[in-house]
Amino acid sequence: MCGFTGFTNYINDDGTVLEKMMDRIVHRGPDSAGKFVDKDVALGFRRLSIIDLAEGNQPMFNEDKSLVLVFNGEIYNFKDLRGQLISAGHKFANNSDSEVLLHGYEEWGEEMVQKLRGMFAFVIFNRIDKTIFAARDMFGIKPFYYTFMGESFIFGSEIKSFLEHPDFKKELNEDALGHYLSFQYSPTEETFFKNVYKLPPAHYFTFKNGEMKKVRYWRPEFNETDGVLEYFADIADTTVRESVEAHKIADVEVGSFLSSGIDSSYIAEAAKVDKTFTVGFESPDGDRYNEIHFAKEFADTIGVENISKVITPEEYWNTFPLIQYHMDEPLADPAAIALYFVSKTASEHVKVVMSGEGADELFGGYRIYQEPITLTAYDRLPFAVRRIISRICSHLPQKHGINYLVRRGKTIEERFIGNANIFSRKERNEILKCEMAKNAVEPKVLCDKFYNEVKDKDAVTKMQYLDINMWLMGDILLKADKTSMANSLELRVPFLDKKVMEFAQTLPLKCRVNTVTTKLALRKAAEKTLPRRTATKDKLGFPVPIRVWLKEDRYYNKVEEAFTSDVAEKYFKTEKLMELLDTHKSGKADMSRKIWTVYTFIVWYRQFFVNEN
Repeated sequence: MCGFTGFTNYINDDGTVLEKMMDRIVHRGPDSAGKFVDKDVALGFRRLSIIDLAEGNQPMFNEDKSLVLVFNGEIYNFKDLRGQLISAGHKFANNSDSEVLLHGYEEWGEEMVQKLRGMFAFVIFNRIDKTIFAARDMFGIKPFYYTFMGESFIFGSEIKSFLEHPDFKKELNEDALGHYLSFQYSPTEETFFKNVYKLPPAHYFTFKNGEMKKVRYWRPEFNETDGVLEYFADIADTTVRESVEAHKIADVEVGSFLSSGIDSSYIAEAAKVDKTFTVGFESPDGDRYNEIHFAKEFADTIGVENISKVITPEEYWNTFPLIQYHMDEPLADPAAIALYFVSKTASEHVKVVMSGEGADELFGGYRIYQEPITLTAYDRLPFAVRRIISRICSHLPQKHGINYLVRRGKTIEERFIGNANIFSRKERNEILKCEMAKNAVEPKVLCDKFYNEVKDKDAVTKMQYLDINMWLMGDILLKADKTSMANSLELRVPFLDKKVMEFAQTLPLKCRVNTVTTKLALRKAAEKTLPRRTATKDKLGFPVPIRVWLKEDRYYNKVEEAFTSDVAEKYFKTEKLMELLDTHKSGKADMSRKIWTVYTFIVWYRQFFVNEN
């Protein structure tokens, strides 16, 4: 696990530009650094040593040094690929997974990405024909950003490294603010920095003579097959355990995160790690926001050590600005801070951890997936009637019962934009000042691209497909990568594996979700080795008591200061922001998610546009 940064049209100076860019991402690789520079390209690399500790340094070259590589991630099938390449006549200089990419590109060209099993973002520069070939893994586990500024093509693992390049012009992309207020993350290829883009998951590109050619090399294809639950549970158990075993490959100790739910518990048990890590929160609501004792009880059951930390409200709020700096873009998921602290705790003991991200998207784990199949007497009304009622109710004050009527008069494509739906377009325009953010398209429009790819599928599959393509990368994997790498920790996600996905795509709906529970096949598989209480437990994730804290004067005042600041005045109608805050504090309605989304943006903006960053 590492980080890289680079650019074309190398600036002929004393080398400080590339060094400063590399220093910005030193947290991604504190063990060593390397760089390659010629008149065409500059490549910088920071290394966290995991495999082939002595010989795996980068930038790395092929035999005749015509190709040079920088690579972030792990290739779990590199030994198999290495064997194929040796049989084809390639000679290896070390035992790292990185070198497989160089020889694989020599042998298979762009088709190499189809053969890779792992998490990756990499750049290969051909010194002969001056071509750059780069790719990102199928789920987007590892980040890849790029921009064209001045005469330079700049790219890397984190946007913050671009800030040191003299051609880089730092401007806020106001259009992204409008989208973010609905999704709680940046949902498009554009980022919050104007003219800076993400390479989407499952894409590669070639760059030559100033032109980029971008190609999508994989997309999920849900084609369910026949079979009973027990049959699929058996295959799920075998497939997940094989993936966990593949993800254990390392020359250092591997640990595991552990909450009280099925996903991380299943991974920890299957991996047979020695150490697990858990966090919880101080809260007047008792165990509602603290899973530590559940995790410890489970760790004792499987005979592993559990190392835990209780996060105080002061730690949470005081560390929040630093975490938003590490995110590169604002992310209003409160669980990101919990993930930061559990990563920090783990990094004091191990260099690599496993985690349960991806199980919900692949196996149907979110409760919202039950909505399309949970029919009530109201649903017997003709859809045309429900649509009329929905339109009428959309003009009424938003309450739980009203929201139900609004949603039930819309198609799944109209009502579901992912696991977070914070502000509607109407609501966000009521609080926004800046016109560009107001003009951002309806959230639904951004989702249509993916819904159109699964027109013939059932509603639950459509929801999973959307989450895999948007929510997973934009929220779940963003916080997983940035919070772990902020602490120089490699985080591996065995559920987000090529072979696991191949199996998950075949699951019939009845083995994913029913009206009683979710993730049926995975839960049944877990019951083989996990206590039934754990295998059947509802998902909590890392629950955070934001709604409780915002009613306390100390934190109300902290948010009030942000909501009446110069930054808030620039982009928002501050009186509307204070209405949200006061409504929440009075207990009239839970506005915590909306408040936190706006507050997060202000904190992030200060990090990159007010402070000296």
